[in-house]
Amino acid sequence: MRAPAIRKIATIGHPVLRQVARDLSREELLSDQWQGFIDDLVATMVDANGAGIAANQVYEPVMITAICVKDNPRYPYKPNIPLTILVNPKVELLSQETFQNYEGCLSVPNLRGEVPRSVHVRVRAWDRHGTDLDFEVKGLSAGTFQHEVDHLYGKLFVDRVTDTRTLATWADFERYHMAEFVARAKALVAKYGQ
Repeated sequence: MRAPAIRKIATIGHPVLRQVARDLSREELLSDQWQGFIDDLVATMVDANGAGIAANQVYEPVMITAICVKDNPRYPYKPNIPLTILVNPKVELLSQETFQNYEGCLSVPNLRGEVPRSVHVRVRAWDRHGTDLDFEVKGLSAGTFQHEVDHLYGKLFVDRVTDTRTLATWADFERYHMAEFVARAKALVAKYGQ
């Protein structure tokens, strides 16, 4: 068994980020090739301190994303999410209620912006072993799942920013916007527990 590799992350402007990823069959998913790829995807996410990463962000346009938040230094206000691998995921919005999520992205370096996200979603997918998953996510964590699955459909958070005046570099986000956003985020987490 080979050690996981850290993969290069595609950045905004690369066509792979605009591709709609292809579904995998269970047989493909269970192959050494794709199981090794999932290990690489997780290792790359951890190395970059990401809250999640999608396959097309590392130049593989297939329907796989990894999500994990564990006391993340880039997102200290995010509630923890155990490592979750989603294969061929579908996200269904279960609420018309939205919140303004200040998002960043490993593929859009040094930029943040406010994105309206549903506060309640249903996620259906397979795990890395091809077992069916069907669960609901609320609050701030719902935004993380929506962001990552968007990638698999060729969408970046900047496509969903409704007010471009909210765009900020990381330094200016931290200086001018973070305190207010963290207060909103903590209220959302308190309300939904996620």
